[in-house]
Amino acid sequence: MTVDLRAVWAPLLASASLASIVGTVLGVPATWLMLWAGFLLLLLLLVARWSPMRPGAVAGGLGVVAVSVWPVPLVWESGSWLEISGVAGFWAVPAVGAALAGGHLRRQASRMEQAVRDARRDQQLELARDLHDFVAHDVSAIVVQAQAARFVAEQDPEQAVRALERIETAGLSALASMDRTVHALQEAGGGPTAPVPGLAQLPELVDRFEGGALEADPLAMGKLSREADTTAYRVAVEALTNVRRHAPGASEVRVAVRRAGAGTELSVTNSAAPRTGGGLLVRRRRGGTGLAGLRARVEAAGGTLRAGAADDGGWRVCAVFPAEENALR
Repeated sequence: MTVDLRAVWAPLLASASLASIVGTVLGVPATWLMLWAGFLLLLLLLVARWSPMRPGAVAGGLGVVAVSVWPVPLVWESGSWLEISGVAGFWAVPAVGAALAGGHLRRQASRMEQAVRDARRDQQLELARDLHDFVAHDVSAIVVQAQAARFVAEQDPEQAVRALERIETAGLSALASMDRTVHALQEAGGGPTAPVPGLAQLPELVDRFEGGALEADPLAMGKLSREADTTAYRVAVEALTNVRRHAPGASEVRVAVRRAGAGTELSVTNSAAPRTGGGLLVRRRRGGTGLAGLRARVEAAGGTLRAGAADDGGWRVCAVFPAEENALR
């Protein structure tokens, strides 16, 4: 059975303070009382640092009184009330100082604990964004391909087989994304981690997207910082996922990475999707972080994000990031 010392300090200080006050009244030698006062100062610091507020406040008040009054008998007979008050006030200063020192340590510890909680919350939000940005993209591809295979299975079995192959590829990619998320959790616990994908994986991403076309300037891609590089990849994933969700019939999807003035621009543009009367493909699901969360992520990397209707009636998402001359690759 273990004892929580934080619950012990306040009763110990209260008992020691009462013992000191009684000893002062009974005439215990001043040397012993002074040594006992030093012990009370240590207890005051520990109580202010560790004890719960209500019992700590009561015990702390008794401790300040006990430290303040122990020298009063020394000047009681020969001194005036002003001298007695001065002596008591003089010894009250270190007592209050010990309590304040303990309170400062408590406040610093509280701030550190709050910082840890904030870091954990930010990490949880980061993992949630990762799951949405990467896993949802591949799961959306699986759903779309499965729905398409169902409609063409009887008329064109060969097309259905190719759809199943794409489903397998998307499923393996989703598993890899979940593995990266697990590695991120292991990193938080001190374990190994896995690299976050960047624009180097953009050709593979576009290849998995049926009807997608990529135009990439290697020089522009090489000018991005590591943070901007991974954020740009997330923009592409989110934009392509939204095309699958909200415009599954779009005949053309263009992904481009090019220089834009002194920065690098990533754009994802899809043509207008044909209007359909219903069916599973046009059902819109809500979830993830959406454009608001994506814009916040882009701005955190020093870039800007725009999204809106394209000239041909489709949709365009464009993110511009500042270039870095000494960007690492």
